[in-house]
Order: sequence, then C-alpha cells, then structure tokens
Amino acid sequence: MTTDNSAERQQQRMKEFMSLLPLTIELAGLPKSEPARAFTDGQLEVRATAIRQAYKAARQVLMDIAKPSES
Repeated sequence: MTTDNSAERQQQRMKEFMSLLPLTIELAGLPKSEPARAFTDGQLEVRATAIRQAYKAARQVLMDIAKPSES
C-alpha cells in the first residue's frame, strides 16, 4: 500500500510541476538557445538551478493564492 501511495504522490507532484511549468519558465527568465547550438554542461546546470528556484517561487505564489484571506 505504501508503494501505491508513493507512486500516487509522485504522480501528483509531477502533475503539479507540469501545471506550474509555464509560470515557472516565465519566472526563471531564461533566454532561448540559438538554433543549432547546444548548451554546455555548466550552462545546463545554471539553467536547471534557475528553474528549480523559479518552481519554488511559483509554488509559493500558488500557496499564497490558495490561502484563505484573513479579512
């Protein structure tokens, strides 16, 4: 049963990530690559780090919006 719950939780987190991906990419503010030019390993790592940080910010925005107002 824990395997089912674990797999279900992982699937839920992936859905959440994919639903936040447009906002995450915008927050990351990364430039597009030039045609026919690959990123170096260092550039990929920097971009991945920026996306991770932007995802955390996007998720926090979602949590703030979902929080009931204290009026």
